[in-house]
Amino acid sequence: MRFFKNTTLITNLLALVLLTAASCTNSTMNVEIYETTRSGKLFEKTIAQESNTTEVTLDLYPDQKFQTITGIGGSFTESTCYLLNKMSKANKTKILEAYFSEEGANYSLTRTHIASCDFSLSNYTYAPVKNDMTLEHFTVNHDTNDLIPIIKQAQKISKNGFNIIASPWSAPPWMKDNNNYVGGKLLPEYNAVFAQYFTKYLEAYKTYGIDIWAITAINEPHGNGNNWESTIFSPKEMTDFVEFHLGPTLENTGWAHVKILGYDQNRAGIKEWVDEMYRNETSSKYYAGTAVHWYESTYDYFGEALDYGHKKRKDKHLIQTEGCIDSEIPHWNEDDWYWQKEATDWGWDWASAADKHLHPKYAPVHRYVTDMIGCFNHGVDGWVDWNMVLDKQGGPNWFENWCVAPVIVDPQKDEVYFTPLFYAMKHFSKYIRPKAKRIGWEMDDRDLVCTAVENENGSIVIVVFNPTKNIKNIAIKLRGETQKTTLNGEAIQTIMFH
Repeated sequence: MRFFKNTTLITNLLALVLLTAASCTNSTMNVEIYETTRSGKLFEKTIAQESNTTEVTLDLYPDQKFQTITGIGGSFTESTCYLLNKMSKANKTKILEAYFSEEGANYSLTRTHIASCDFSLSNYTYAPVKNDMTLEHFTVNHDTNDLIPIIKQAQKISKNGFNIIASPWSAPPWMKDNNNYVGGKLLPEYNAVFAQYFTKYLEAYKTYGIDIWAITAINEPHGNGNNWESTIFSPKEMTDFVEFHLGPTLENTGWAHVKILGYDQNRAGIKEWVDEMYRNETSSKYYAGTAVHWYESTYDYFGEALDYGHKKRKDKHLIQTEGCIDSEIPHWNEDDWYWQKEATDWGWDWASAADKHLHPKYAPVHRYVTDMIGCFNHGVDGWVDWNMVLDKQGGPNWFENWCVAPVIVDPQKDEVYFTPLFYAMKHFSKYIRPKAKRIGWEMDDRDLVCTAVENENGSIVIVVFNPTKNIKNIAIKLRGETQKTTLNGEAIQTIMFH
């Protein structure tokens, strides 16, 4: 597609545009290109560069429509919110605006935890009194220190708002067969009261002006090696709980609009879960979709498993709700490290011998971008990162399983570091907006990966990633027009036509 800067020519073309009933996809359309590179560009606005050398052809097919995008963003953990409240007012605002303002990453989908998780400062529950069957002593007061105030501040910054998915890591220990935050199963006699626990949470957060868009029945129902908060469910046990307790309880107490997402763990297990989740009309009615995580591999996004989950019920959500990389000290503040295949993965430790090949060293930027592109190209409609902010250790958290966040802070020095992962996320979240439709495309270069959407306003957004060191000259073809651009080696581009 050619883009003319001559205003007279544009005016002359306008009549032809109207007569041919062409929309914003003809030669009068504007193009914006933003690029992040290993060489130092950080979501930098770039002018399209044309070249006469060998081109990659990228054909876009807006008439081919796929899933509707729900949103993209990160998670409000107690660790993140605690750190933000330790920063100066100026830096706290700077970070939240970077994530939630229109000028920033403009996050549209987020997640938080119901009671404590590994990225909490301690274990806690909202129902601390044993055998409190009416939940008379239920309280979210613990969250009023950090979680709730930070979510409220983010809400004020976000012009269009954002949805929140909330997940419990553990039922209150007294409801479980091991009376512990870690591991164990929900006892059958507490099914009804645990379902009520969710409604109490929804009511409590509502009083603070925070509406929860969706819940998951439990985070990581397979457990996490009995390391931090968890509650074990099989696919049948979770679906029984949702069909006979959680779903009806929400329905009967005025919370039927809150969506229930099932599973909430690694993608390779999707098949057995969705087969059970959608086993009949009633269970299907209560499940709004499936939540998945990325921890089963450092490079494989499990496209076939995602395809199965999406095709099982195309009318349901398929949302990536958690993913992060391990903490690497002292590399946390070295931009170039995020582009190198030097990051390691805890999966190497717990993976079986047959699966260790799934956990080689990896480049963090590559992992984030290829995973997001792979997910969207295989039916995922929402992608949520884990902690938005951590300290230079990779915490704090009570279990000390250190991780890296896109933004790293040093509260003692009041310093902020926006890692390349922040800009990688921004390439997707800023311009791929809720209600966008993923569209079809073809490209004749296997080195490059990309995804494309059409937003509600008619703008078409492409995110393309070049993991090689070679410059790629791309000819983008859209409705009979061609736009040429040059993509640097080891670079991400967001290209928007509007």
